[in-house]
Amino acid sequence: MADARRSPFHPYAGRFAVHPVMPDAGVPRAELLDQVAQMAAEEDRRGDSGRVSGSIYSGDHEHYAFLAEVFEKFAHANVIQRDMYPSATKMESEIVAMTAELLHGNAVGDDRDCGGTVTSGGTESLLTAMLVYREVGRAKGITAPEVVIPVTGHPAMFKAFQYFGIIPVVAPVFEDGKADVAWMRDHIGPNTVALVGSAGSYPHGVIDPIGELGALALEHDLGLHVDACLGGFILAWAEPCGVPVTPFDFSVPGVSSMSIDTHKYGFGFKGSSVVLFKPHTLRRHHYFVLNGWPGGVYGSPGIAGSRSGGIIASTWAAMLSLGKAGYMAIADDIFTTCTSIKDAVRSHDELRLIGDSVFMAAFRANPDLAEPIDVYHVNDSLMGSGWRLNGAQLPPALHFTLTRPSANPEVAAAFAADLAVAVDYARHPDQPLPRSGAVYGSGGREVDLDSTTAARFDWFDAMYDVGPLD
Repeated sequence: MADARRSPFHPYAGRFAVHPVMPDAGVPRAELLDQVAQMAAEEDRRGDSGRVSGSIYSGDHEHYAFLAEVFEKFAHANVIQRDMYPSATKMESEIVAMTAELLHGNAVGDDRDCGGTVTSGGTESLLTAMLVYREVGRAKGITAPEVVIPVTGHPAMFKAFQYFGIIPVVAPVFEDGKADVAWMRDHIGPNTVALVGSAGSYPHGVIDPIGELGALALEHDLGLHVDACLGGFILAWAEPCGVPVTPFDFSVPGVSSMSIDTHKYGFGFKGSSVVLFKPHTLRRHHYFVLNGWPGGVYGSPGIAGSRSGGIIASTWAAMLSLGKAGYMAIADDIFTTCTSIKDAVRSHDELRLIGDSVFMAAFRANPDLAEPIDVYHVNDSLMGSGWRLNGAQLPPALHFTLTRPSANPEVAAAFAADLAVAVDYARHPDQPLPRSGAVYGSGGREVDLDSTTAARFDWFDAMYDVGPLD
């Protein structure tokens, strides 16, 4: 496989044809299917090993095959045309309802005033939520809206701020990774439209003090968005599994919206997420309707226009086929394995855990030692043993997000053994500077990125350009 990836910008060059232009004659389907099968088998091998942090959440290929069978029935369907595909309305509304019930948005005996939409992923869910709060602010006459957000808030919200002209007010976090609520309180101003908390945060998997943030939101008549894209579908099962966690969902007074990824611990295909609002009338702020267009009245419930019915159908099928019992069984294995992984980290004085996540082990070098190690050297060694952890920064750290493939005692034992080797290597590395670092989206790979934005844009350009081969 190493030969297949001689360059990150020319993967599989030398093995398969490179297509800088469309061929005059179509490539035979059998040839394309053979190439796809080879690439998929090789690339899945790593995720199926259980040594990858996050990324591949199910790893059950029978589950994938079932979802693919459902997807195929609606892959071609454009669900913006609901008169042709009313099944999408049934399935999408049930996805929203099941997710809302799971997160106490429409609990039994509640006013059932929670609504939402299915989106293409966590980024769109977060964009949608921030758009709603900007529009709520506009209705109040706020023209320079501000959102108070912990520094650990997901980058997609900062993307929303850039897109929608929102000013971020970035709060610090404590050593345990949780937001400084007192700081957030002190920085609420006349232009503040919303507060943000995470459950759990991407860098450390911790739950911010949502109860305190909810009280603060109610006190100041503000929205409170809880980003549970990563943790929502796993944290929801903690209490039933006997694992204590900080309250984080609509059971907390003051929470007015949540984002939850069905394509992570919901075990749906990539490209599905849910954004929920309470009261449901908040959802109307992200609807788009254009009346005076020559092509007719145009309306869409969110950012996307055309969408494949296959994603909605397969997400719906994933939730119904697993059911509460299926999700709980998987979650229980993840919680148990996470405890073992964290115990392995704790066994080394050179390392220190960050936070108290029940599904992620985030750790840094122990800063109290006279000669602290470099945690990225630890990552270098783990990479050599086949692990793909995620790098974090400020402070330099690593995290291992446990998924279904990694939720077993064999993976935990292998990690403990390889971590011991990695810590020993970090004491006496073979070069002063580590090979790995903290780049979200590139994992532990070596990435030569200049500190300037222009250089990073050049790097992204190179990913999508088919130029001269190495």
